[in-house]
Amino acid sequence: MKETSRERLRKGIYLLPNAFTSMNMFWGFVAIVKSLDGQFEFAAISILIAMVFDSLDGKIARATNTTSQFGIEYDSLADLVSFGMAPSLMMYLWVLKPMGRIGWLAAFLFTICGALRLARFNTMAESTPSNHFLGLPIPAAAAMNATAVMFCTKFGVPASKWPLLFLVGMYGLSFLMVSSVKYESFKKAEPFKKMKFNVLVSAILIFVFIAQKPHLALFAIMLAYTLSGPVLTFSLARKERRSKALNT
Repeated sequence: MKETSRERLRKGIYLLPNAFTSMNMFWGFVAIVKSLDGQFEFAAISILIAMVFDSLDGKIARATNTTSQFGIEYDSLADLVSFGMAPSLMMYLWVLKPMGRIGWLAAFLFTICGALRLARFNTMAESTPSNHFLGLPIPAAAAMNATAVMFCTKFGVPASKWPLLFLVGMYGLSFLMVSSVKYESFKKAEPFKKMKFNVLVSAILIFVFIAQKPHLALFAIMLAYTLSGPVLTFSLARKERRSKALNT
């Protein structure tokens, strides 16, 4: 069967969404360079900037009807650089390096679990559409590390005194990425569609909080989202058990 012109177009390369994906990878690369230079707060901010571009490329592609298989694959490669390699190297050089082999193994585990998380997402995205993510998204795991660095740097927390805490954190984030723990995907929150007034007000309040205390606010938001997965999974499992009990 011959492909239609529309199907061939879908397999093409679209400039706008892939430009945002390229900026995602660019800032991930900047984070790696700055980590090597010992500028860890700059590296952490670069990871968060990469996260912004990552969140926009998919929404722009859907809004402009320019999604493509090339864009999906390219986005995953960019994510592995920005949210797999960059935060792993940053955390290793920032606090895990004095721990020797156990430190760089934790960083490697984070990277490989991030790669597995991306591969699983790509294979399951179309077959099992849902309002929830299965496992902690790799950008969120990277942002958790980045905001921890920013928080400790801003408030003078001596991270080198508690390397074990960050080691456990890396292992925990790695586990959450490849786990079956469910996280809110916020897929219904489309910036190009109408929203309720109270949602807009909430978004403005969050923005004001971030603008006033960015280091504290971003760390608190990412920590809350990371911990929300187990809570959400438990809540959904409890509702399912209640539903089965009522039907029997």
